[in-house]
Amino acid sequence: MTEIKDKSVETFLDELASRQATPGGGSAAAVMGAQGAALVSMVCNLTIGKPKYAEVEADLRVLLAEAEDLRAVLVGMIKADVDVFGKLMACYALPKANDEEKAHRSAQIQTVLREATEVPLACAKACAKAMALSRVAAEKGNLGVISDAGVAVMAAYAGLKSAALNVAINAAGLKDREFAEAKLAELQALMQNADSEAEEIYRIVKAKL
Repeated sequence: MTEIKDKSVETFLDELASRQATPGGGSAAAVMGAQGAALVSMVCNLTIGKPKYAEVEADLRVLLAEAEDLRAVLVGMIKADVDVFGKLMACYALPKANDEEKAHRSAQIQTVLREATEVPLACAKACAKAMALSRVAAEKGNLGVISDAGVAVMAAYAGLKSAALNVAINAAGLKDREFAEAKLAELQALMQNADSEAEEIYRIVKAKL
């Protein structure tokens, strides 16, 4: 079976638009983040080797390595979201004819819901990192492609906000409220300055156009 990451963009969008439950918003969030990281890499690749930007070349080589590592992580999260949703649906399909089956089903659902909260939280963290990397690209990148640094931050920001919705909806179903609240607190810390950060990086880019 072909993995999502190996399919064409058109096929992915067709599947996203279909009646199938997956891929869904979680996978889309990971794609957004991966696009942000890829655009940071693009800015780096079109800056490195240019005599005009020799002073920042070392910084952008480091940035490029970080962006490529992050892109790989986010691409992996596209499938991770599909996998955990599949596990959750399998749990909901478990028999519930008697109290024993109901108890087993409930316990399995709760176990997978924990994972289904962790997966988008990890995606949100990766998207937040992509935003941070886009700032460096915006500050030091080739002015000829500086708009792409702006697109990078907006893609990563959209991924972060989107992943946050999936954390919230899955955390809401958890009976272990201590765990749920801890994860929501982690998310809140990520989100605290996200709006202003995205706007600031966008302004940095726009001022250079």
